[in-house]
Amino acid sequence: MKLLILNGPNLNRLGKREPDIYGAETLEDVEQKLDKLAQQHGVEVSFFQSNIEGALIDKIHEAEDTGLNGIIFNPGAFTHYSIALRDAVASINVPVIEIHISNIHSRESFRQLSVIAPVCIGQMSGFGTNGYELAFQAFLLQRKGV
Repeated sequence: MKLLILNGPNLNRLGKREPDIYGAETLEDVEQKLDKLAQQHGVEVSFFQSNIEGALIDKIHEAEDTGLNGIIFNPGAFTHYSIALRDAVASINVPVIEIHISNIHSRESFRQLSVIAPVCIGQMSGFGTNGYELAFQAFLLQRKGV
């Protein structure tokens, strides 16, 4: 199994940006935990973060060509308004799970809508950085046919 962990704008600031909301872990910490989990389960995992919408779209488009089995995607603020990212996810035959560190549904009204979630197989929101691991586990279960 091959998974891509895709992170959008400002996630490179994890651990520094509003730690009362997003926690003290850095993106590197999250990636190290997922890399260890991947090794334990024989999963090939790659990571990509960008503050640029087009770069994220390009990575999503590459998913089919690189034989990915799934994408764990934290689109950051693009969640709420990027029709271009939504259309990129809809254009591929690779399952995507959208994740958010905070519970977007309990925050400001402008953060409660995801234009991307309807084209994903699921959404994890509000579990802190554990949401990445939960999404990873969901793909493992899917691989087993559960």
